[in-house]
Amino acid sequence: MSEESSPRGDITESMPIEPGAATREARSIAARSRAMYRKVIGDESPEDRIRQRCAVAVGDFAMAGLLRFCNDPVGAGLIALDNEAPIITDIRMVSTGVLKRGHGSRILCALDYGGSVAEREGITRTSAGIRALKDEIPGSIVVIGNAPSALLALCRLVDEGIRPALVIGTPVGFVNAAESKELLRTYDVPSVSTEGTRGGTPVAVAVMNELIIMHTEHARPGSSG
Repeated sequence: MSEESSPRGDITESMPIEPGAATREARSIAARSRAMYRKVIGDESPEDRIRQRCAVAVGDFAMAGLLRFCNDPVGAGLIALDNEAPIITDIRMVSTGVLKRGHGSRILCALDYGGSVAEREGITRTSAGIRALKDEIPGSIVVIGNAPSALLALCRLVDEGIRPALVIGTPVGFVNAAESKELLRTYDVPSVSTEGTRGGTPVAVAVMNELIIMHTEHARPGSSG
């Protein structure tokens, strides 16, 4: 399967929504920024839109080249949002950053679950939370922007036959971050990840929010697809 995906309808023709651009000056800045990153990164596919937003999120065009798309993640994410699938995050910074409008999905944070397991077994709170949410994970969108241990815990659940609709895995750091993302890419689960040690919460949130924006565009009356 090609790395690039082609989800329903033509979602690259219309101008991406900039949720925070509420004033004339903000819209002008957004338009100038958009023209710049479209020129540098390209604007040929839905994946390009995600690359653009991630590069803007970290202020570095190099981020666009570190993103990896496996098993049609854009199409899978849009279907999951259509189905109002839960969005499960590793930490509160991710859940706080995810757009609350434009979808009907619940947002669950792993840190709010599994605290007793983490204390008893001496494991991270995020990995314990992912384990505690195993019944919510099938068909969900899992967004891991910080904790490699959470992504490794998720991979173990996939080994057990628990299948999320989409995994956005961009944990950052020098201990297990690169390895956890490499492992993620070995599964046939749709995923967006970053190569190597770089990534982080801003990247994970940027991927998720661009998918929500695409979903909103598709749902608008008169939109194509």
